Amino acid sequence: MTSDTQRAGVTIARLEDMLGGWFVGAFQPAVLASDAMEVAVKRYPAGAKEAVHVHLVATEVSLLVEGRARMAGRDIGPGDIVVLSPGTASGLETFEPCTMVVVKSPSVLGDKYLLEEG
Repeated sequence: MTSDTQRAGVTIARLEDMLGGWFVGAFQPAVLASDAMEVAVKRYPAGAKEAVHVHLVATEVSLLVEGRARMAGRDIGPGDIVVLSPGTASGLETFEPCTMVVVKSPSVLGDKYLLEEG
């Protein structure tokens, strides 16, 4: 666990010290190691693209906190929650700067399979 401060049962860590915004899950660094889920705060600039991929085991839940984007072939805006069941393909394209909270359950390392678009 990466932390700036740890005492009396309190840990304070920084999101920028985590890998790609992921801070809970079965990986390091993580502030909470868990096989049950992965949690991230993801920030994207306008025009960002994430490759189309699937998870074969995990369900992915993405909350768009701010910005506008296209995910799973649909335009989404602030407050929209996208739930992708295992085997459902999706990518991400942002139309403006975006902040997302992403939860995947369970946390399974290597459960991301890139697909060719088209």
